[in-house]
Amino acid sequence: MCRVFAGQDPEGYRQVNRSIRIGGHSTSIQLEATFWSLLDEIAQGQGLSTPKFISKLYDEALEINGEIPNFASMLRTTCALYLRGHRPSEAEVTELRSRAA
Repeated sequence: MCRVFAGQDPEGYRQVNRSIRIGGHSTSIQLEATFWSLLDEIAQGQGLSTPKFISKLYDEALEINGEIPNFASMLRTTCALYLRGHRPSEAEVTELRSRAA
């Protein structure tokens, strides 16, 4: 059973740094390559670039929660929620795309 997980391609858990602008400030985020691929997929599904999606996610989380103690962990759990089937509604995606245009 564990062979499926143990035998995975090491490229998927290679650490990747990306520089992103959030709230007008440039920052570097380090995640495993698999998470970056998922974030790219999520962003594309919402009609946004990955940096734009991450910036909007940061702003909304800050507005809702007041603080974000570990943003990299939040991005990983965002990917987990996505894989579990939590997706924005069509209306939310349409609204997001119209705001981004």
